[in-house]
Amino acid sequence: MNRSFLIAGALLMSLSATAQTKPEWTLVIHGGAGVMERDKMTPEREAAVRKALDASLEAGSQVLAKGGSALDAVEAAVKVLEDDPNFNAGRGAVFTYEGTNELDASIMEGTTRKAGAVAGVTRTRNPISLARKVMEDSPHVMLAGKGADQFSAEKGLEQVDPSYFATEERRRQLETLKAKKTSWFDVDRKFGTVGAVAMDKAGHVAAATSTGGITGKRWGRIGDSPVIGAGTYADDRACAVSATGAGEYFIRVGVAHEICTSMRLARRAEHVECPDQAKEEFAQCWRRPELDAETATDIATVVMDEVKELGGSGGVIFVTPDGAGGWSFNTPGMYRGKVSADGEKVVAIYNDEG
Repeated sequence: MNRSFLIAGALLMSLSATAQTKPEWTLVIHGGAGVMERDKMTPEREAAVRKALDASLEAGSQVLAKGGSALDAVEAAVKVLEDDPNFNAGRGAVFTYEGTNELDASIMEGTTRKAGAVAGVTRTRNPISLARKVMEDSPHVMLAGKGADQFSAEKGLEQVDPSYFATEERRRQLETLKAKKTSWFDVDRKFGTVGAVAMDKAGHVAAATSTGGITGKRWGRIGDSPVIGAGTYADDRACAVSATGAGEYFIRVGVAHEICTSMRLARRAEHVECPDQAKEEFAQCWRRPELDAETATDIATVVMDEVKELGGSGGVIFVTPDGAGGWSFNTPGMYRGKVSADGEKVVAIYNDEG
């Protein structure tokens, strides 16, 4: 019998056995990490955030439950959060020092590792959809500023007046920053960036991230959210990751790619004893180890510890092709949620939940 056929057959048998143990699909979302503590959160604010996170999970899970792609699911989930003023993305984005809203977003799918990103967008209602257009309808990965706005209009995406994104709470934060000459972190005390990662029924993964940046940003500052490999990454061999936090540190560590690389190495195929039906001359059998949620979380935490050692804070969400989904953060809280085809829905804020 052909040697390559034996090897391929044995590999397929081992992989099919693995596939039976994983959920059909998994979705994980976040709405930012930071100083989110019970005694500093009003009941009204907490209820509104939990409701929005639940709505985001519903939007993404409906796509996945019907057999839709992970890419469609993360876009749908993020759009819900972009439209909600409780988060620093889309409507509700923070102000630059000059009093404008400049939006960043990125999206990536794990089959071919195609990606799209935008930075400094000012008129697209849902920047995550624009990032996807860049990925699918342009030869580029990232567009910025006026060019990104022009591309958006040419592609027929919904345009809004820049005032649509502004909220009084975000304006107050900018005024406080200027009046007290304090830092953006002292004003915000949290990172309201939003994101989603998903694994679909075909076993493919995707990630999406969207943000307004940081209060009082100047000189066209761009953080990690639209940077592929820093704030967003997806690879069917490893995982999908979306990050939120002090962007400069996430860029320096290459957080999203670093986590995916570590998970890919952990899932590297290894030799195993062949089953009886494959025990012919020259047969080699392989198994790609599964990553359970606990092991995957440990890997993500190692990278987040490196961010912390450099002085940065924030968090990440992840999902593997095995359907293991979760998060790791080094802040008091993180707006987050998770649901899978065979698991209970989780919506959480504080570090002692979920």
